[in-house]
Amino acid sequence: MTSSMVSSLISAPPTRFALISLLTLVFAISVSSNPGVFNVKYRYPRLQGSLSALKEHDDRRQLTILAGIDLPLGGTGRPDILGLYYARIEIGTPAKSYYVQVDTGSDLMWVNCIQCKQCPRRSTLGIELTLYNIEESKSGKLVSCDEDFCYQISHGPLSGCKANMSCPYLEIYGDGSSTAGYFVQDVVQYDSVAGDLKTKTANGSVIFGCGARQSGDLDGSNEEALDGILGFGKANSSMISQLASSGRVKKIFAHCLDGRNGGGIFAIGRVVQPKVNMTPLVPNQPHYNVNMTAVQVGQEFLDIPADLFEAGDRKGAIIDSGTTLAYLPEIIYEPLVKKITSQEPALKVHIVDKDYKCFQYSGRVDEGFPNVTFHFENSVFLRVYPHDYLFPYEGMWCIGWQNSGMQSRDRRNMTLLGDLVLSNKLVLYDLENQLIGWTEYNCSSSIKVKDEGTGTVHLVGSHYISSTCPLDASLLLLSLLFLVTLFFL
Repeated sequence: MTSSMVSSLISAPPTRFALISLLTLVFAISVSSNPGVFNVKYRYPRLQGSLSALKEHDDRRQLTILAGIDLPLGGTGRPDILGLYYARIEIGTPAKSYYVQVDTGSDLMWVNCIQCKQCPRRSTLGIELTLYNIEESKSGKLVSCDEDFCYQISHGPLSGCKANMSCPYLEIYGDGSSTAGYFVQDVVQYDSVAGDLKTKTANGSVIFGCGARQSGDLDGSNEEALDGILGFGKANSSMISQLASSGRVKKIFAHCLDGRNGGGIFAIGRVVQPKVNMTPLVPNQPHYNVNMTAVQVGQEFLDIPADLFEAGDRKGAIIDSGTTLAYLPEIIYEPLVKKITSQEPALKVHIVDKDYKCFQYSGRVDEGFPNVTFHFENSVFLRVYPHDYLFPYEGMWCIGWQNSGMQSRDRRNMTLLGDLVLSNKLVLYDLENQLIGWTEYNCSSSIKVKDEGTGTVHLVGSHYISSTCPLDASLLLLSLLFLVTLFFL
């Protein structure tokens, strides 16, 4: 990218940009050995409009898969409550609050910048948006293009780089959205865990993107706008990877999404309780791909060709906490749904919003319909109960399973297991050993995480924060504490 291209792309002082676009972020941070806490909320506190909004959300996230960018963490197993989560962080001196979407795969952390003309100024989520202004932070500084940070990102020195030019970035997402800007370094504040269910204020110095130009779903036309994105992906340049490479943490994290009450737990660190059965991550894949071996409905296994389970480009199974529903290849979807609906021969199935198969049923769904069990390598299985894959909508029960082939030809062989199946389970990502696992768990309770430095074990519990939206008391509980445990090795 030439300097003229950068100037036309980003409206900001010319000394703040270099000559090349960068697609990833090196995350540098100085932290204490204590665990840390970020507050996280539902992006969509209640279902609004038709069920098609759910599919549109998932479609955008699946497009980012095909573009090689992973998916946002969060969601709820209840498809009647859209469950994309976002975290509140404090940046700068004095500190200001920013609400960022938690992304389990993309490597870039960025917030909207004061120079941005297309950035959203207000949000229907009941939050106050903030534009980052480096001039208003005593601790903020620009990251120049001749620093090691920029060298590492660009695999060498930037052509035409001068000491007074800032290191820029450009991230293009699969749905056509993009963010462009430059890197800055500033202090991020969070709550540090000081003991069992106790916290204190802590901070760390962070390098992140300052977004000066947004397009697509990230610009001012997005009503459910946020201040930015907090990358939490698998690649070496992600937040978790950079923290691990700095020697501050183990490359292990876990989340537990409470599909019954809302909220849950997200923690970095080695979970010692509950115990979790693990299956290998497929090597050389940019996402959380796993080796699925069979699908069982009730006591019967589906007859599925073995090659359908093979991992590869646009095929195989992906654990995806950013997708609300679960998407199955047609060769799995059709017999699975047929076996579910055949349990009650008198059912009259209606198509709602073009894609959802719904029916009226007055009995207890867990008694009238079968469990669905996915089997994986190492004899690990994931069981989904009827109350998980069926959800109430306008006096009916709707089936949450979706046909991947109906989304696009590119995705017809992909299995995406989203929050429909992940809710009410502790999901553990062990990137140190390239493993992932889960266990059924009460996500409104607590887990135990080990301090790698001292060997002590801390109790980390779920927490619910209230929204500033004018919601009723029950909906105020739909929030998530984002618990980040930062331990010295």
